[in-house]
Amino acid sequence: MTGESDEVLARVDNGVGLLTLNRPKAINSLTLPMVTAMTTALTAWADDPEVTAVVLSGAGERGLCAGGDVVAIYHSAKADGAQARKFWYDEYLLNAQIGSFPKPYVSIMDGIVMGGGVGVGAHANTRVVTDTTKMAMPEVGIGFIPDVGGTYLLSRAPGRLGLHAALTGAPFSGPDAIALGFADHYVPHAQLESFTAAIVADGVDSALAAYAAEPPASQLAAQRDWIDECYAHDTVAEIVEALAGHAGPDANAAAELIGTRSPVACAVTLEAVRRAGRLAGLEEVLIQEFRVSCASLRTHDLVEGIRAQLVDKDRNPQWAPATLAEVTAADIDAYFVSADPDLTF
Repeated sequence: MTGESDEVLARVDNGVGLLTLNRPKAINSLTLPMVTAMTTALTAWADDPEVTAVVLSGAGERGLCAGGDVVAIYHSAKADGAQARKFWYDEYLLNAQIGSFPKPYVSIMDGIVMGGGVGVGAHANTRVVTDTTKMAMPEVGIGFIPDVGGTYLLSRAPGRLGLHAALTGAPFSGPDAIALGFADHYVPHAQLESFTAAIVADGVDSALAAYAAEPPASQLAAQRDWIDECYAHDTVAEIVEALAGHAGPDANAAAELIGTRSPVACAVTLEAVRRAGRLAGLEEVLIQEFRVSCASLRTHDLVEGIRAQLVDKDRNPQWAPATLAEVTAADIDAYFVSADPDLTF
């Protein structure tokens, strides 16, 4: 079986569906045709008794997936937003489909795995990271809010590690991903080819038994004391104050990093992660995220953030509101209204 798009390669080998994201020059950033092709392949394989497992990987050496095609989101936001809404709608349905896939679904989260890459990888039932994994939910840096089920995972991370990852947008390692609950197994990068071949030859359990290794210690988990303490506060402004006033240089660096992010995006992210923690499952969280994402299309900061990072590349976004103190409760609440129509399953 072949996929619908040359940007996603789909084939079956000895009962294993091999799904490869194939835009290596763009670090396999997701487009709507890629989402459609993945959905088509997974729908067929879920019902095919000949297919016993699925393996997701990314073409090229740089990573599984750097996220969604945010420049396309930028152009859509500057127009009527319809294309962005369509992309997110279909992407979030795919995230939920992966989260409930009825067969072993092995995501090989090697190299760069950010944003949308987390969405297609970290909801799998068998999640593999490596010594080259560089994972992140970096949305606050472009005036956006973690999506693709990211707030589901972030809200369920141990202690307040998820809030730290969400509000800084900073990348974390494979061992960190396991500690956060974004991954399950650690396979050295050099052994991925052999690992995949072993899945095809002998099945998922046998391949994991042969190739999964004990991960190195998580540097993020080792910092839980100050993270849990500083991120316990009610508002982002209070969190930043606690981080800046802490004795540890890592806490101070986190304060500086959050200070460069969109103030309104940070405030909404804090609220979104907290609300996600109270929702029952991934689908409910994705409905909330669709509302938040659609609301972001109407804001200044999403367009400005993408402009500064990826269009003009001056790395100098002019956020509005400019400071955390200027963000109001009404600003935050506006992100959680119905997307009209909402995402439905």
